[in-house]
Amino acid sequence: MTKNWTVTRILRDRNAGLYFTGLVVSAFGTSALGLAAGVWVKDLSGSNGLAALCVFAVWAPTLGGPALGTIADRVRRKPLLIRTNLGLAALLLSLFAVDSRADLWLLFTVLFVYGTVIVVQDPAESALVAAVVDPDLLGDFNGLRMTAVEGMKLVAPLTGAGLYTAFGGPAVACLDATTCALAAGLWLFVRAHEERPRRPAGDWRTQTAEGVRELWGRPRLRPLVLAGGTMMFLASLTSSTSYAIVEALGHAPAYTGVLYAAQGIGSATVGLVSGPALRRLGERRFGAAGIALAAVGVAARAVPSDPVVLVGGAAVGLGLPCVLIAAFTAVQREVPGPLLGRATATANTLLFTPNVIGLAAGAALVELADFRLLLPLVGLALLTTGAWLALVGTGAFPALFGRSPSPDQSPASADRTSDRSPSDANPA
Repeated sequence: MTKNWTVTRILRDRNAGLYFTGLVVSAFGTSALGLAAGVWVKDLSGSNGLAALCVFAVWAPTLGGPALGTIADRVRRKPLLIRTNLGLAALLLSLFAVDSRADLWLLFTVLFVYGTVIVVQDPAESALVAAVVDPDLLGDFNGLRMTAVEGMKLVAPLTGAGLYTAFGGPAVACLDATTCALAAGLWLFVRAHEERPRRPAGDWRTQTAEGVRELWGRPRLRPLVLAGGTMMFLASLTSSTSYAIVEALGHAPAYTGVLYAAQGIGSATVGLVSGPALRRLGERRFGAAGIALAAVGVAARAVPSDPVVLVGGAAVGLGLPCVLIAAFTAVQREVPGPLLGRATATANTLLFTPNVIGLAAGAALVELADFRLLLPLVGLALLTTGAWLALVGTGAFPALFGRSPSPDQSPASADRTSDRSPSDANPA
């Protein structure tokens, strides 16, 4: 009842509804292009390695997240999102010039710029959410956003693949450009009361360091980010085992799509319950429960049974987003508006860079170790990570890099939320 009421409340709110719709439209185009770009490169070059570089090109700018996040604190966030989306729409149209292997440099350049813009947009989006959504509903909004984004991943890649097959890569680029323009148009009508930010003191290095210190110096945020980054690394180690799992089950490689769908359904579902769960458990315990659920799901995928593997995949999909939703919601609630862009960008880097490292390490591990051994070991490591997050600060488990208070020992959090209104630019 509460779940349905809060979701309805978000969607019925003019600002939150417009903003959420823009995010969904944008996510659809991004997911459609994500698959088609790799297929496009494969068709033009015949190289699996070059096709894989598409993902790397988009993810690589994440390493510069803390520095790029300073941009979101220098300007008003709503105009920044509108202008960058319109810029992406124009840039994507340049892909109509890609027609042969010799033109692939342009495609990779566009993907790299695309990834850079996403790194700039993420903290701006997070700060704008804090300005247009009721503080009590931040968890609901972030969860609903997770549901929408994961839901797009179930349908958009198929749309992109079909469009590519029928009309080629430029048609998919045109689709993504259209969604960028539509999202910008929707955000134009969002009423966000943002004061012109004061220019941060010091050069960009000083400003970047200030955002890092703001995030790392908050004992409620530090454990969530550490646990989230560790979880992303461990989970990515297992991503390369999918084909081995399918082979052990006696299916063709195409069955991997079924595994992805099961995990995607889990990820889309968790967003609908995240708000009530966060209110009941708090960020730390909600994140810990999600990591523990993912640990069981990872280990279950080593069992040679279709139902068990599919249920395990759904459990992984349900569990993995929990600590991410918890971490970004806590950042939105605790970090003051002038620093929110840099702090969010730093959190993005700490959470998602381990994913890139884990993908490379997992590709090597799957060649050296049987997945039936690797998956239970990763599951055990995830379970340990979840236990640490649940117990850190309670006295039952040591904290890393400083003390972390229990939920009722959070004066910083109380100070930040007690005097804040929905219009404060004070996530995900």
